[in-house]
Amino acid sequence: MPFYYNLGKIPPKRHTQFRKDSGDLYYEQLFGTEGFHGFSSLLYHVHRPTMVKSVRELKDLTPIPAVNKNITSRMLKGYNVAPKDDFLESREIVLFNNDLNIALAAPKKSMQTYFYKNADADEVIFIHEGSGKLRTMLGNIPFSYGDYLVIPRGMIYQIEFDTEKNRLFIVESFSPVLTPRNYRNHFGQLLEHSPFCERDFRGPTELETHDELGTFILKIKKENMLHELEYASHPFDVVGWDGYNFPYAFSIHDFEPITGRVHLPPPIHQTFEGHNFVICSFVPRLYDYHPLSIPAPYNHSNIDSDELLYYVDGDFMSRNHVEKGYISLHPGGIPHGPHPGAYERSIGQKETKELAVMVDTFKPLKLTQAAVDMEDNTYATSWLDK
Repeated sequence: MPFYYNLGKIPPKRHTQFRKDSGDLYYEQLFGTEGFHGFSSLLYHVHRPTMVKSVRELKDLTPIPAVNKNITSRMLKGYNVAPKDDFLESREIVLFNNDLNIALAAPKKSMQTYFYKNADADEVIFIHEGSGKLRTMLGNIPFSYGDYLVIPRGMIYQIEFDTEKNRLFIVESFSPVLTPRNYRNHFGQLLEHSPFCERDFRGPTELETHDELGTFILKIKKENMLHELEYASHPFDVVGWDGYNFPYAFSIHDFEPITGRVHLPPPIHQTFEGHNFVICSFVPRLYDYHPLSIPAPYNHSNIDSDELLYYVDGDFMSRNHVEKGYISLHPGGIPHGPHPGAYERSIGQKETKELAVMVDTFKPLKLTQAAVDMEDNTYATSWLDK
Protein backbone atom coordinates (compact mmCIF):
# COMPACT_ATOMS: atom_id res chain seq x y z
CA MET A 1 0.00 0.00 0.00
CA PRO A 2 1.30 3.50 -0.79
CA PHE A 3 0.87 4.71 2.78
CA TYR A 4 2.79 4.11 5.98
CA TYR A 5 1.56 1.80 8.75
CA ASN A 6 3.03 0.50 11.99
CA LEU A 7 2.03 -1.79 14.83
CA GLY A 8 3.70 -2.87 18.07
CA LYS A 9 7.16 -1.87 19.31
CA ILE A 10 9.92 -0.66 16.97
CA PRO A 11 13.27 1.09 17.57
CA PRO A 12 13.58 4.82 16.78
CA LYS A 13 16.16 4.13 14.04
CA ARG A 14 16.16 1.28 11.52
CA HIS A 15 19.03 -1.23 11.38
CA THR A 16 20.14 -0.40 14.93
CA GLN A 17 20.21 -2.39 18.16
CA PHE A 18 16.75 -3.19 19.54
CA ARG A 19 16.89 -5.17 22.74
CA LYS A 20 14.50 -7.20 24.87
CA ASP A 21 14.12 -6.62 28.60
CA SER A 22 16.62 -9.45 29.06
CA GLY A 23 19.21 -7.54 27.06
CA ASP A 24 19.10 -9.93 24.11
CA LEU A 25 18.54 -8.55 20.63
CA TYR A 26 15.35 -8.69 18.63
CA TYR A 27 15.93 -9.93 15.07
CA GLU A 28 15.21 -7.45 12.28
CA GLN A 29 13.83 -8.67 8.94
CA LEU A 30 13.24 -6.66 5.76
CA PHE A 31 10.02 -7.95 4.18
CA GLY A 32 10.14 -6.50 0.67
CA THR A 33 8.98 -6.94 -2.90
CA GLU A 34 10.60 -6.51 -6.31
CA GLY A 35 14.10 -6.74 -4.88
CA PHE A 36 14.83 -3.56 -2.94
CA HIS A 37 12.69 -1.45 -5.24
CA GLY A 38 9.07 -2.27 -4.27
CA PHE A 39 6.98 -1.91 -1.14
CA SER A 40 8.63 -3.16 2.04
CA SER A 41 8.24 -3.36 5.81
CA LEU A 42 10.72 -3.88 8.65
CA LEU A 43 9.80 -6.60 11.16
CA TYR A 44 11.28 -7.34 14.59
CA HIS A 45 11.21 -10.99 15.69
CA VAL A 46 11.68 -12.58 19.10
CA HIS A 47 13.58 -15.44 17.41
CA ARG A 48 15.51 -15.74 14.17
CA PRO A 49 12.99 -16.21 11.32
CA THR A 50 15.43 -18.54 9.56
CA MET A 51 15.40 -21.61 11.83
CA VAL A 52 14.37 -24.41 9.45
CA LYS A 53 14.38 -27.87 11.09
CA SER A 54 13.49 -29.91 8.03
CA VAL A 55 12.04 -29.76 4.50
CA ARG A 56 9.34 -32.37 4.16
CA GLU A 57 6.69 -33.13 1.56
CA LEU A 58 6.33 -31.67 -1.93
CA LYS A 59 3.08 -31.40 -3.92
CA ASP A 60 2.61 -30.22 -7.50
CA LEU A 61 -0.17 -27.61 -7.81
CA THR A 62 0.48 -26.66 -11.45
CA PRO A 63 -2.88 -26.02 -13.16
CA ILE A 64 -3.46 -28.16 -16.26
CA PRO A 65 -5.50 -26.68 -19.13
CA ALA A 66 -8.50 -28.67 -20.32
CA VAL A 67 -9.28 -25.87 -22.81
CA ASN A 68 -6.11 -24.15 -23.96
CA LYS A 69 -7.46 -21.98 -26.81
CA ASN A 70 -10.93 -20.58 -26.17
CA ILE A 71 -13.31 -18.56 -28.35
CA THR A 72 -16.52 -19.69 -26.63
CA SER A 73 -18.60 -17.66 -24.19
CA ARG A 74 -19.08 -19.76 -21.07
CA MET A 75 -21.05 -19.83 -17.83
CA LEU A 76 -19.64 -21.73 -14.85
CA LYS A 77 -21.74 -22.78 -11.86
CA GLY A 78 -19.29 -21.83 -9.14
CA TYR A 79 -21.26 -23.26 -6.24
CA ASN A 80 -20.65 -26.71 -7.75
CA VAL A 81 -17.27 -26.59 -6.04
CA ALA A 82 -17.80 -29.02 -3.17
CA PRO A 83 -16.98 -27.92 0.39
CA LYS A 84 -13.83 -29.44 1.88
CA ASP A 85 -12.44 -29.29 5.39
CA ASP A 86 -8.95 -28.01 4.57
CA PHE A 87 -8.41 -24.44 3.32
CA LEU A 88 -5.71 -25.28 0.77
CA GLU A 89 -7.35 -28.48 -0.47
CA SER A 90 -10.61 -26.60 -1.00
CA ARG A 91 -8.99 -24.14 -3.44
CA GLU A 92 -9.93 -25.16 -6.99
CA ILE A 93 -8.25 -23.27 -9.84
CA VAL A 94 -10.79 -22.85 -12.64
CA LEU A 95 -9.11 -20.30 -14.94
CA PHE A 96 -5.52 -19.17 -15.37
CA ASN A 97 -2.87 -17.61 -17.59
CA ASN A 98 0.72 -16.46 -17.11
CA ASP A 99 -0.40 -13.42 -15.07
CA LEU A 100 -2.87 -14.94 -12.59
CA ASN A 101 -4.84 -17.89 -11.30
CA ILE A 102 -8.54 -17.66 -10.52
CA ALA A 103 -9.79 -20.13 -7.93
CA LEU A 104 -12.96 -20.97 -6.03
CA ALA A 105 -13.02 -22.42 -2.54
CA ALA A 106 -15.52 -23.63 0.04
CA PRO A 107 -13.42 -24.40 3.14
CA LYS A 108 -15.20 -25.72 6.21
CA LYS A 109 -12.46 -25.68 8.83
CA SER A 110 -10.08 -23.04 10.16
CA MET A 111 -6.34 -23.44 9.61
CA GLN A 112 -4.99 -24.77 12.90
CA THR A 113 -2.32 -27.38 12.17
CA TYR A 114 -0.14 -25.37 9.77
CA PHE A 115 0.68 -21.89 8.48
CA TYR A 116 0.65 -20.83 4.82
CA LYS A 117 2.77 -18.59 2.62
CA ASN A 118 2.19 -17.92 -1.07
CA ALA A 119 5.66 -17.05 -2.39
CA ASP A 120 4.39 -16.98 -5.99
CA ALA A 121 1.58 -14.46 -5.86
CA ASP A 122 -0.27 -11.67 -4.15
CA GLU A 123 -3.70 -12.98 -3.18
CA VAL A 124 -7.05 -11.21 -3.38
CA ILE A 125 -9.59 -13.31 -1.48
CA PHE A 126 -13.19 -12.15 -1.91
CA ILE A 127 -15.50 -13.31 0.89
CA HIS A 128 -18.77 -14.35 -0.74
CA GLU A 129 -20.02 -16.28 2.28
CA GLY A 130 -18.63 -16.51 5.76
CA SER A 131 -16.86 -14.44 8.38
CA GLY A 132 -13.86 -14.84 10.62
CA LYS A 133 -10.34 -13.58 11.13
CA LEU A 134 -7.27 -13.41 8.93
CA ARG A 135 -4.30 -14.06 11.25
CA THR A 136 -0.92 -12.94 9.92
CA MET A 137 2.60 -12.36 11.19
CA LEU A 138 1.82 -8.61 11.02
CA GLY A 139 -1.45 -8.76 12.94
CA ASN A 140 -5.05 -9.83 12.55
CA ILE A 141 -7.88 -8.58 10.32
CA PRO A 142 -11.53 -9.51 10.99
CA PHE A 143 -13.53 -10.17 7.80
CA SER A 144 -17.11 -10.77 6.72
CA TYR A 145 -19.36 -10.98 3.64
CA GLY A 146 -18.22 -8.66 0.87
CA ASP A 147 -14.65 -8.14 2.03
CA TYR A 148 -11.64 -8.27 -0.24
CA LEU A 149 -8.61 -9.57 1.67
CA VAL A 150 -5.44 -8.38 -0.09
CA ILE A 151 -2.47 -10.49 1.03
CA PRO A 152 0.97 -9.64 -0.40
CA ARG A 153 3.23 -12.47 -1.53
CA GLY A 154 5.42 -13.93 1.20
CA MET A 155 2.95 -13.14 3.99
CA ILE A 156 2.62 -15.98 6.51
CA TYR A 157 -1.00 -16.43 7.54
CA GLN A 158 -3.81 -18.57 8.86
CA ILE A 159 -7.55 -18.11 8.31
CA GLU A 160 -10.11 -18.69 11.05
CA PHE A 161 -13.77 -19.13 10.08
CA ASP A 162 -16.72 -18.58 12.39
CA THR A 163 -18.81 -21.37 10.81
CA GLU A 164 -18.41 -24.14 8.24
CA LYS A 165 -20.39 -22.24 5.57
CA ASN A 166 -17.80 -20.32 3.53
CA ARG A 167 -17.48 -19.40 -0.15
CA LEU A 168 -14.39 -17.64 -1.52
CA PHE A 169 -13.45 -16.19 -4.92
CA ILE A 170 -9.66 -15.97 -5.15
CA VAL A 171 -7.30 -14.17 -7.53
CA GLU A 172 -3.62 -15.11 -7.32
CA SER A 173 -1.59 -12.37 -9.03
CA PHE A 174 2.01 -12.97 -10.11
CA SER A 175 2.56 -9.20 -9.99
CA PRO A 176 1.85 -6.75 -7.14
CA VAL A 177 -1.83 -5.91 -6.62
CA LEU A 178 -2.28 -2.13 -6.59
CA THR A 179 -5.04 0.46 -6.53
CA PRO A 180 -5.92 1.82 -10.00
CA ARG A 181 -3.34 4.25 -11.36
CA ASN A 182 -6.08 6.50 -12.79
CA TYR A 183 -7.27 7.12 -9.21
CA ARG A 184 -3.80 7.92 -7.76
CA ASN A 185 -1.54 10.94 -7.89
CA HIS A 186 2.19 10.43 -8.51
CA PHE A 187 2.76 10.10 -4.74
CA GLY A 188 0.28 7.19 -4.55
CA GLN A 189 -2.49 9.08 -2.71
CA LEU A 190 -6.01 8.33 -3.91
CA LEU A 191 -7.60 11.30 -5.68
CA GLU A 192 -10.87 13.07 -4.96
CA HIS A 193 -12.71 11.37 -7.84
CA SER A 194 -11.71 7.88 -6.67
CA PRO A 195 -14.71 5.70 -5.66
CA PHE A 196 -12.92 4.84 -2.40
CA CYS A 197 -10.17 6.32 -0.24
CA GLU A 198 -7.56 5.28 2.31
CA ARG A 199 -10.11 5.49 5.14
CA ASP A 200 -11.89 2.50 3.63
CA PHE A 201 -8.88 0.18 3.99
CA ARG A 202 -8.56 -1.87 7.17
CA GLY A 203 -5.01 -2.79 8.11
CA PRO A 204 -3.88 -5.34 10.69
CA THR A 205 -4.67 -4.92 14.37
CA GLU A 206 -4.23 -7.21 17.39
CA LEU A 207 -0.59 -8.11 16.81
CA GLU A 208 0.05 -11.65 18.15
CA THR A 209 3.54 -12.22 19.56
CA HIS A 210 4.25 -15.87 20.37
CA ASP A 211 7.55 -16.50 22.15
CA GLU A 212 7.45 -20.22 21.42
CA LEU A 213 9.99 -22.80 20.30
CA GLY A 214 9.04 -26.24 19.01
CA THR A 215 7.92 -27.63 15.66
CA PHE A 216 5.74 -25.46 13.43
CA ILE A 217 4.58 -26.51 9.96
CA LEU A 218 4.77 -23.88 7.23
CA LYS A 219 3.38 -24.71 3.77
CA ILE A 220 4.93 -22.54 1.06
CA LYS A 221 3.71 -22.27 -2.52
CA LYS A 222 6.64 -21.56 -4.85
CA GLU A 223 6.70 -22.08 -8.63
CA ASN A 224 3.36 -23.90 -8.35
CA MET A 225 4.85 -26.44 -5.94
CA LEU A 226 3.59 -26.71 -2.35
CA HIS A 227 6.58 -27.22 -0.05
CA GLU A 228 6.20 -28.26 3.60
CA LEU A 229 8.84 -27.01 6.02
CA GLU A 230 9.31 -27.44 9.76
CA TYR A 231 10.41 -24.33 11.64
CA ALA A 232 11.78 -24.22 15.18
CA SER A 233 10.01 -20.98 16.19
CA HIS A 234 6.43 -19.80 15.99
CA PRO A 235 5.86 -17.79 12.76
CA PHE A 236 3.90 -15.15 14.69
CA ASP A 237 6.71 -13.88 16.94
CA VAL A 238 6.87 -10.28 15.66
CA VAL A 239 6.87 -7.65 18.44
CA GLY A 240 6.53 -4.71 16.06
CA TRP A 241 6.85 -3.59 12.45
CA ASP A 242 6.46 -0.60 10.18
CA GLY A 243 6.39 0.12 6.47
CA TYR A 244 4.27 -0.13 3.36
CA ASN A 245 4.03 -3.88 2.72
CA PHE A 246 1.16 -5.41 4.69
CA PRO A 247 -2.20 -7.16 4.26
CA TYR A 248 -5.44 -5.21 4.36
CA ALA A 249 -9.19 -5.58 3.88
CA PHE A 250 -11.54 -3.52 1.74
CA SER A 251 -15.30 -4.06 1.68
CA ILE A 252 -17.10 -4.04 -1.66
CA HIS A 253 -19.90 -2.29 0.25
CA ASP A 254 -17.58 0.71 0.71
CA PHE A 255 -17.13 1.16 -3.05
CA GLU A 256 -18.96 4.36 -4.05
CA PRO A 257 -20.27 3.92 -7.61
CA ILE A 258 -19.79 6.50 -10.36
CA THR A 259 -22.89 7.06 -12.49
CA GLY A 260 -23.79 9.22 -15.50
CA ARG A 261 -26.57 10.37 -17.83
CA VAL A 262 -25.70 7.59 -20.27
CA HIS A 263 -24.14 4.17 -19.78
CA LEU A 264 -20.55 4.33 -18.59
CA PRO A 265 -17.94 1.62 -19.37
CA PRO A 266 -16.50 -0.89 -16.87
CA PRO A 267 -13.33 1.12 -15.97
CA ILE A 268 -15.48 3.26 -13.64
CA HIS A 269 -15.87 0.12 -11.50
CA GLN A 270 -12.13 -0.59 -11.24
CA THR A 271 -10.91 -1.45 -7.74
CA PHE A 272 -7.49 -3.13 -8.15
CA GLU A 273 -4.99 -3.78 -10.89
CA GLY A 274 -2.01 -6.01 -11.59
CA HIS A 275 0.15 -6.67 -14.62
CA ASN A 276 -2.20 -7.37 -17.56
CA PHE A 277 -5.44 -7.48 -15.55
CA VAL A 278 -7.88 -5.39 -13.51
CA ILE A 279 -10.45 -6.23 -10.81
CA CYS A 280 -13.72 -4.27 -10.76
CA SER A 281 -16.62 -4.02 -8.28
CA PHE A 282 -20.21 -3.81 -9.52
CA VAL A 283 -22.36 -2.50 -6.66
CA PRO A 284 -25.93 -1.22 -6.12
CA ARG A 285 -26.27 2.11 -7.91
CA LEU A 286 -28.62 4.44 -9.78
CA TYR A 287 -29.04 3.78 -13.46
CA ASP A 288 -28.39 6.31 -16.23
CA TYR A 289 -30.66 9.34 -16.12
CA HIS A 290 -30.70 10.73 -19.66
CA PRO A 291 -34.40 10.83 -20.70
CA LEU A 292 -33.65 8.41 -23.57
CA SER A 293 -31.04 6.29 -21.79
CA ILE A 294 -30.79 2.52 -22.11
CA PRO A 295 -29.42 1.28 -18.77
CA ALA A 296 -28.44 -2.13 -20.12
CA PRO A 297 -24.86 -2.25 -21.42
CA TYR A 298 -24.38 -1.94 -25.15
CA ASN A 299 -22.99 -4.87 -27.12
CA HIS A 300 -19.22 -4.67 -27.15
CA SER A 301 -16.26 -6.57 -28.53
CA ASN A 302 -13.47 -7.70 -26.25
CA ILE A 303 -10.79 -7.70 -28.91
CA ASP A 304 -7.84 -7.51 -26.52
CA SER A 305 -9.14 -8.99 -23.27
CA ASP A 306 -11.14 -11.78 -21.67
CA GLU A 307 -13.94 -10.58 -19.39
CA LEU A 308 -14.92 -12.65 -16.35
CA LEU A 309 -17.82 -11.73 -14.08
CA TYR A 310 -18.39 -13.45 -10.73
CA TYR A 311 -22.01 -12.99 -9.64
CA VAL A 312 -22.36 -12.29 -5.92
CA ASP A 313 -25.89 -11.08 -5.17
CA GLY A 314 -28.91 -9.20 -6.48
CA ASP A 315 -30.69 -9.18 -9.85
CA PHE A 316 -28.46 -9.02 -12.95
CA MET A 317 -30.42 -7.06 -15.50
CA SER A 318 -28.30 -8.01 -18.53
CA ARG A 319 -28.69 -11.80 -18.03
CA ASN A 320 -31.88 -13.84 -18.33
CA HIS A 321 -30.80 -16.47 -15.82
CA VAL A 322 -27.94 -16.22 -13.37
CA GLU A 323 -27.47 -17.40 -9.79
CA LYS A 324 -25.09 -16.64 -6.94
CA GLY A 325 -21.63 -17.97 -7.58
CA TYR A 326 -22.01 -18.17 -11.36
CA ILE A 327 -19.03 -17.06 -13.45
CA SER A 328 -19.51 -15.74 -16.98
CA LEU A 329 -16.50 -15.76 -19.30
CA HIS A 330 -16.64 -13.67 -22.47
CA PRO A 331 -13.42 -14.23 -24.41
CA GLY A 332 -11.54 -11.73 -26.48
CA GLY A 333 -12.25 -11.79 -30.21
CA ILE A 334 -16.07 -11.93 -30.25
CA PRO A 335 -18.77 -9.46 -29.13
CA HIS A 336 -21.11 -10.00 -26.22
CA GLY A 337 -23.97 -8.07 -24.69
CA PRO A 338 -27.37 -8.30 -22.98
CA HIS A 339 -29.49 -11.37 -23.45
CA PRO A 340 -32.58 -11.16 -25.71
CA GLY A 341 -35.16 -8.89 -24.12
CA ALA A 342 -32.81 -7.48 -21.46
CA TYR A 343 -31.92 -4.41 -23.55
CA GLU A 344 -35.59 -3.47 -23.85
CA ARG A 345 -36.52 -4.40 -20.27
CA SER A 346 -33.91 -2.03 -18.87
CA ILE A 347 -35.57 1.10 -20.29
CA GLY A 348 -37.20 3.09 -17.51
CA GLN A 349 -35.50 1.22 -14.68
CA LYS A 350 -34.01 3.54 -12.05
CA GLU A 351 -31.54 1.44 -10.06
CA THR A 352 -29.88 -1.93 -9.67
CA LYS A 353 -29.14 -3.98 -6.57
CA GLU A 354 -26.57 -6.19 -8.30
CA LEU A 355 -23.29 -7.13 -6.66
CA ALA A 356 -20.50 -8.70 -8.71
CA VAL A 357 -16.72 -8.92 -9.08
CA MET A 358 -15.23 -8.57 -12.56
CA VAL A 359 -11.76 -9.60 -13.70
CA ASP A 360 -10.59 -8.41 -17.12
CA THR A 361 -7.39 -10.04 -18.37
CA PHE A 362 -5.32 -8.83 -21.30
CA LYS A 363 -4.05 -12.32 -22.06
CA PRO A 364 -6.44 -15.21 -22.82
CA LEU A 365 -7.59 -17.41 -19.96
CA LYS A 366 -7.27 -21.19 -20.01
CA LEU A 367 -9.92 -23.44 -18.43
CA THR A 368 -9.12 -26.34 -16.14
CA GLN A 369 -11.12 -29.56 -16.05
CA ALA A 370 -12.81 -28.29 -12.89
CA ALA A 371 -14.20 -25.37 -14.92
CA VAL A 372 -15.38 -27.63 -17.74
CA ASP A 373 -17.13 -29.90 -15.25
CA MET A 374 -19.23 -27.03 -13.85
CA GLU A 375 -20.10 -25.42 -17.18
CA ASP A 376 -23.60 -24.65 -18.48
CA ASN A 377 -23.21 -25.94 -22.04
CA THR A 378 -26.21 -23.96 -23.32
CA TYR A 379 -24.73 -20.54 -22.55
CA ALA A 380 -22.74 -19.99 -25.77
CA THR A 381 -25.95 -20.03 -27.87
CA SER A 382 -28.17 -18.23 -25.34
CA TRP A 383 -28.32 -15.02 -27.40
CA LEU A 384 -30.44 -16.67 -30.11
CA ASP A 385 -34.05 -15.51 -30.23
CA LYS A 386 -36.34 -18.24 -28.95
